[in-house]
Amino acid sequence: MDAASDAVFFPAGRTPANNPLLDQLPSYQSLLYRRKPSASGSTKRRNSSRGRFGSLSSSLKWSLGKEGKERPVVTQRPVRELPKSMDNKRKDRAQRMQHDRQLAGWAQWRSSSVRTLRRLREECVEGLRRLQLWRGEIHVIEGMFGTGILSYFSFLRFLVLLNFVIFLLMFSFVILPIIAAPHVSGNTSLNRADGNECNQYPPTSPRGLVLFHQHITDLLSGTGFLERTYLFYGYYKVETIHFHKYTYNLPLAYLLVTVTYLFLSLVWIVKRSATGFKRKLVQDEDRFQSFCNKIFAGWDFCVTNENAARLKRSSLLYELKTDLEEERIKQKMAERSQKEKCRIYMFRLALNVFVLAVLAGCFYSIYRATVYSQEAQMRPPTNFIVDLIYEYLPSIVITLANFITPLIFTFIITFEDYSPAFEIRFTLMRCVFMRLASIGVLLFSLWSQVTCPETNCPCGYNHEQYPCWETHVGQEMYKLLIFDFIIIGAVTIFVEFPRKIIVKYCDCGLAKWWGQQEFAIPQNVLEIVYGQTICWIGTFYCPLLPAINTIKYFLVFYIKKVSLVNNCRPATRPFRASSSHFFFLAVLLIGLALACVPVTVSIAQIHSSHSCGPFVRYNTSWEAVPHAVSQLPQGLQAFLFALSSEAFAVLFFVITCLAMFYVIALAGAHKRVISQLRDQLAMEGRDKRFLIQKLCQAQGSLAGASSRLHRTTYSQSDVGGYRGNHQPASTSSSEVCVVQAPPVFETQA
Repeated sequence: MDAASDAVFFPAGRTPANNPLLDQLPSYQSLLYRRKPSASGSTKRRNSSRGRFGSLSSSLKWSLGKEGKERPVVTQRPVRELPKSMDNKRKDRAQRMQHDRQLAGWAQWRSSSVRTLRRLREECVEGLRRLQLWRGEIHVIEGMFGTGILSYFSFLRFLVLLNFVIFLLMFSFVILPIIAAPHVSGNTSLNRADGNECNQYPPTSPRGLVLFHQHITDLLSGTGFLERTYLFYGYYKVETIHFHKYTYNLPLAYLLVTVTYLFLSLVWIVKRSATGFKRKLVQDEDRFQSFCNKIFAGWDFCVTNENAARLKRSSLLYELKTDLEEERIKQKMAERSQKEKCRIYMFRLALNVFVLAVLAGCFYSIYRATVYSQEAQMRPPTNFIVDLIYEYLPSIVITLANFITPLIFTFIITFEDYSPAFEIRFTLMRCVFMRLASIGVLLFSLWSQVTCPETNCPCGYNHEQYPCWETHVGQEMYKLLIFDFIIIGAVTIFVEFPRKIIVKYCDCGLAKWWGQQEFAIPQNVLEIVYGQTICWIGTFYCPLLPAINTIKYFLVFYIKKVSLVNNCRPATRPFRASSSHFFFLAVLLIGLALACVPVTVSIAQIHSSHSCGPFVRYNTSWEAVPHAVSQLPQGLQAFLFALSSEAFAVLFFVITCLAMFYVIALAGAHKRVISQLRDQLAMEGRDKRFLIQKLCQAQGSLAGASSRLHRTTYSQSDVGGYRGNHQPASTSSSEVCVVQAPPVFETQA
């Protein structure tokens, strides 16, 4: 058994020689202290051999077992990816070329083919990167302002791409079949009115001579000539499209595309946030590691601008001060008495009640503004400006609430005695809730006007005021999106640009105190997340809204870039660039979750319009799915019913739980392995220091012995001169132990 155990650590039948120096290593002493002795002598010897050479197996196993021979490399990394100097890379490349020339014909061809295919793949990837949107502009922004602000523009580019993909889905499966049907000899089955009151959809656009400002009102509000176009839900009054060999079910396609773009957005966001989440877990695990990262790896070498370099230096100093302040506050919190804790908790409770009151007041104002706006739109038009204000009254109130509440939250958080980092996160979460919940309040206000009891509404909804309520909801989402873009442009032109001129050319103390506008990353991210949430909700009611949002974000990119370069400066209290990527996607994921709620309710619960849209023959939009399933073959129907049964749901839930438990156990095992590797790295560091101390002691003793020998020889030469031929003094033979440097373990959480 002993021979077998030794063979594991020392191949080729070799056994280790006892070395007193290695037995004194801290790693070996620590393992001896932690291991429990066994009664069996063989177990003791096996544990001793494993303990001595297990900690140094990475450094001594190959030197003792293979006599300097290295294990052959199976898969070779490209030379430029190796962590070596240029001279070593050139030598490595020459060795590989010489090795390939010595191979046989088939092996040489295979090696050259692999190398060619790798080079071709890298060139294709580089070509796709060159086609990436705003590649040059983003590199310029990264060089001027660093990776913190770069993350915002990269996030904006991701939303442009996401909206463009959603537009392609809606265009390909909903709009294009209707456009292409007359040109490919396909006829459409329209949902025509049969004389019933619920099927009447009177036009809203005025007839005859129309004033010019009326076209502006229609363009900004989505009414008039835009209402009966591909832009809104009510235009798609098509049930089926009959082609030569098949029939296209437009209601089912409309519903499936809606589910698809929501699910695609979820998968895409989760996939992009996985990298940031893993990095955030690694960085937040240990505070000492955070300090080391900031001190030794915190500098952004992409910064080339002198002002940006000074700002980066001040931001690093601020982050270090923030971390030290957090440690001080944690220590202060640990030293609080029960009386102080009760006082702080009661004060926080009172402030949170005040915050809830502010939110309730904002939500009630949005509700009243929406109801008043709907009532005012039913009246005959009087004045162009007044009518336009009535149209945009909910959007104006929501914008004012989104502007005032962050100021209140920022002022209140200073009295709640939180850490600086938690203050920023908590304030941002309150602002996120305010912005996204305001959209929900607007939709609730609209649905309270649309829905009514069945005794008062024979059509199932308020058909008199809202003959096509889906189009009306789409118009509200359209107005929110347009008004949000107008506000972004107006703030840049009429606020930030004049402020920059005043601060630059005015020498008064008030202007210097006011200072230049800061480019606050979290607030700008909340703006585009707010717009994206509107787009997710409104796409069901306004199929071309993703195209409008794509154009909007495309213009917002250049507006923000010009504002950043000319009008603004980066924030002196920067948002942490390390966690910004994950934070952006987490907020976007919250917006997606809130967007799914009203869309799901409108599809499954609210009665669909009988006068417009593809679902006029159904009570709810979801009824199109059971109707389509009922037309399938019996075998496929049975399979789909089995998938939707409770038994399958329970089985799927059990399998999901088992998979989740397995992933949790695997993550725990990986975490323990990472902890052991970290301990091993720390232990090897102590081993190195111990060996260096021993080496210094040996060098000191050798230097002392040589100096004494030199003095003795010099004194003998003075007294007696040289007697015969001078022979160098021989020192006692000393054994030199060469210890290979332990490898560096790279761990990835």
